Order: sequence, then C-alpha cells, then structure tokens
Amino acid sequence: MTNTQVKLGVDIGGLKIKNPIMPASGAFGHEMEKIFDFNKLGALVPKSITKYPRGGNLTPRVCEVFGGMINSIGIQSKGLDYYLQEIIPAYSKYEAPLIASISGDTIDEFVEMSQVIGGHPDVAAIELNISCPNLEHDGKAFGMDAGMSYELIKQVKAATNVPIIAKLTPNVTSIQEIAIACERAGADALTVANTILAMAIDIHTMKPKIGNVMGGISGPAIKPIIVRMIYQVHQVTNLPIIGCGGVMNADDAIEMILAGATAVQVGTANFIHPNAMIEIIEGIEHYMQKKGIADIQELVGAVQVERPVSLC
Repeated sequence: MTNTQVKLGVDIGGLKIKNPIMPASGAFGHEMEKIFDFNKLGALVPKSITKYPRGGNLTPRVCEVFGGMINSIGIQSKGLDYYLQEIIPAYSKYEAPLIASISGDTIDEFVEMSQVIGGHPDVAAIELNISCPNLEHDGKAFGMDAGMSYELIKQVKAATNVPIIAKLTPNVTSIQEIAIACERAGADALTVANTILAMAIDIHTMKPKIGNVMGGISGPAIKPIIVRMIYQVHQVTNLPIIGCGGVMNADDAIEMILAGATAVQVGTANFIHPNAMIEIIEGIEHYMQKKGIADIQELVGAVQVERPVSLC
C-alpha cells in the first residue's frame, strides 16, 4: 500500500487542519520560512504573546542536559500591539491556520487579549498558556488549580468565538483534574503539556546553569511522561488533545496519537533539525500506508491496553 493516499486531516475543537503536526509555541518563528514550506504544516503556532512588552528572565536562559534542554525564557515579548501589527500579518500569507498563543498575568488580561486577537480575521484559534503565574493568587500558575482554570476558560469563552485551546502544565499532582475543569468551562481542546520544572548545576562554578535557577525541561527525556499524561487525559475527557513534549521523530508523534492525541506539537526537535516537522508528517503517512490505515482518526487512542489501569 505504499502508494495509497491516506487521510491526515484532523479536527481540533472545530478547527480543521490538513495534518496533525504543528510547532510548539516558543520553538518556531517566521524566519524558518527560508528552510521549509509552512503550508505543509497542519497549523502555525508562534511564540506566546503578552499584553505588555517584557524583557524575559535573567541569562543564561537555556542549557543542554542529557536527553533534552532546560529553558527559562520568561515569555520575552514585544507586546500585543506589535503582535497585531507585525506577527499576525507575517503569517497571514500561508494556508496553514494561525493559532495564537497568549499569556496573561490576570484573568482580565487573558480576556482582553482573547477579545482582540480572537477578533482578528487571520487568527483561527487561541492557545491559552495557563502554565504562567497568576499575579492575583500569589504567583501560582492558573493551570495548577482546577478552580482558577475553570474561571479563566469560562470568561475567555464568553469573550470570543474562535476555538480555545488550554495548554496544561505537567507540574501538577493530577492533570486529569485540571483537564476536566477546562472541559466543563467550555474549552474546545487541550494541549498536553508544557515543560517540566527542572534544575541543573555547573559543578565547576557551583552555580545553577540557568539564570532563573530553575526552568522547564523539554526534549526526548520527558516524552514518556507526556505520553502517560495524554493517555490519562484521554480517558477522562472528550476534548481533542494536542500532544506536546519530547517529539523528535514520526515514531514519537505516532506514540502520542495512539495514547489519545489528535494532533502533535514539535518543539526542541526544531532547534536540532529545522526540517523535523516535515519529516514527521511524511513518516506518519508512510506508517499509515504500511499498516493499511486509511484515516488517521483510526489511530487516535488506539493503544491496546489488556487490562484497566489506575488513573491516579
């Protein structure tokens, strides 16, 4: 069946995309258009934007560790006005739909930004980075509390008509609890998940390798954890899931889809091999042809578990 056409299109909470692969926010920029054709991607996800300009965290912001990298960029941003004037127009020429990733310090900021960005004709969906600190509740991330997640999603949904994707944090005891709260509040899809809090120390200087002391680890080291979380979330919600964390090749992406992801974001791999996303799309297609699978929907959540497992 090597020459048989397969269906790669998926539906992310009402947003129909031609294949399940897209970049992870923060690991992609329009400068990469010189390397590959953006129209081959399922969707485009630029770096998260904040309402006001911000300089980001102390340097160094990135360090390599075994099996991945730690980063603590601090959502460096040029602000909402710059995003509207420069970033959105830079992506409007492509066929692949634009998913705007936004970050706010308060619920009101999330709502205001969602109203403005969601009303732009060239924005197809909004991804809410609810892993960011909430200044209204002692700096605790919105996504670490089911109640705060619910209230944020509920108010944003009332403010815009575009699909809302909640990007969950893995730094919680039960990601299922947060996922259920987001679904009840009206989220259209979930991204599972963000980076995992980590720390590295330079034994020669005896200082942290990251200026902010701790940061988020990404890369292949975290993939098994994210696969587990995707599987758990898929068991307790009906929302489409975008898997994110440690995808380096087509096999990794397929593993996430089998666990329950409808789509997959690629992050760290883009820094190592800028053409990774295109090769992953081609790899998924070849896998489906080899297996005789006509539609990628047949793979979503198709992992064969012989006995029930505890979701705790």
